[in-house]
Amino acid sequence: MINKIKYYISAGLMSAAMLVGGVIAPMALTTSSVSAQSTNSISNSLCEGVNATGSDCTSTGDTASATSGIKTIAGNVTKIFTVVVGAISVIMIIYGGFRYITSGGASDKVGAAKNTLIYAIIGLIIVALANVIVSIVINQAAGQGSQL
Repeated sequence: MINKIKYYISAGLMSAAMLVGGVIAPMALTTSSVSAQSTNSISNSLCEGVNATGSDCTSTGDTASATSGIKTIAGNVTKIFTVVVGAISVIMIIYGGFRYITSGGASDKVGAAKNTLIYAIIGLIIVALANVIVSIVINQAAGQGSQL
């Protein structure tokens, strides 16, 4: 009976993870593509204003658009990675808690459940730190970071 309950809970958690990933990831991509479009629109407007005064805007615009494109791609990849790994970590925390509750006091099962919880929490911490590190590296590479 307990094995059936474990099976149904595992299947439900996996279904929820796929649903969350299918809903959140496209929203993250849509948000970043809208901001990239608005940035390109602002850049084009600025270049039109500069060209009205007789200056050339193409040399700086090409470099800015290449840097902006790399930042956008890296940002999208980072967001997708964060959502997927974060969802998996949360699911593993729930699964570890379920294993802990159903361990029945057996020391080997309690230890395995605690390890699952610890590793899932460590995974969440690593994802958060990786997101911060990637954002700092991208800003430094784009020349927009502060001098440390």
